[in-house]
Amino acid sequence: MSAIIPVITIDGPTASGKGTVAQRVASALGWGVLDSGALYRLTALAVQQQAIDPDNESAVANVAATLDVQFRLGQILLGGQEVSELIRQEHVGNLASRLAPNPKLRAALLSRQRAFRLAPGLVADGRDMGTIVFPDAQVKIFLIADVQARAQRRAKQLIEKGISANLEDLLADMRVRDARDTQRSVAPLIAAKDAHVVDSSTLTIDQTVQSILDLWSRILSTPPSLGV
Repeated sequence: MSAIIPVITIDGPTASGKGTVAQRVASALGWGVLDSGALYRLTALAVQQQAIDPDNESAVANVAATLDVQFRLGQILLGGQEVSELIRQEHVGNLASRLAPNPKLRAALLSRQRAFRLAPGLVADGRDMGTIVFPDAQVKIFLIADVQARAQRRAKQLIEKGISANLEDLLADMRVRDARDTQRSVAPLIAAKDAHVVDSSTLTIDQTVQSILDLWSRILSTPPSLGV
């Protein structure tokens, strides 16, 4: 039954805006949303809290498999604690990026991610949504933006939350994470062969969201292929 539930995947590098865009696309369509990065960040936070060795692949995977996590009413709860803001901190994101190449961790989270595919549809954002998790998605977006623009966006987000931000440090961190994400041997950050590349460097969030909704509308209006 899940095979007929539509999915729109939005993959891209850190701070490309995919999370915000995914939320708004899902809201416009009345669909569910999967922030896959949150699962990796939650694992990273739990690894830190439990003092697990990040290099112990089996122990990290076990943490992921047994995460006591709940997503409800815009909140993310880990072991009953509200951690929505905590998992967005840079040190958690950096550890999540470091843990992500772990094949045992990725296997542990795969079924959890696919379980989000429920009617009437799902918008999933991450780094391998269109290539690994939902390879049969009806629409695949690869959302990119210039690293300078991404660093400026992240700095603005942090400052708005009352967190100090150094643009040069953010730029350096993003370049390291981009290299790690694109060069890892397991599920690297790459555009799926059938993905639509959207450059949001000079687009507003509303414009980016509208471009994806327009693409979905075109897909709906295209007659099915007869295979001839």
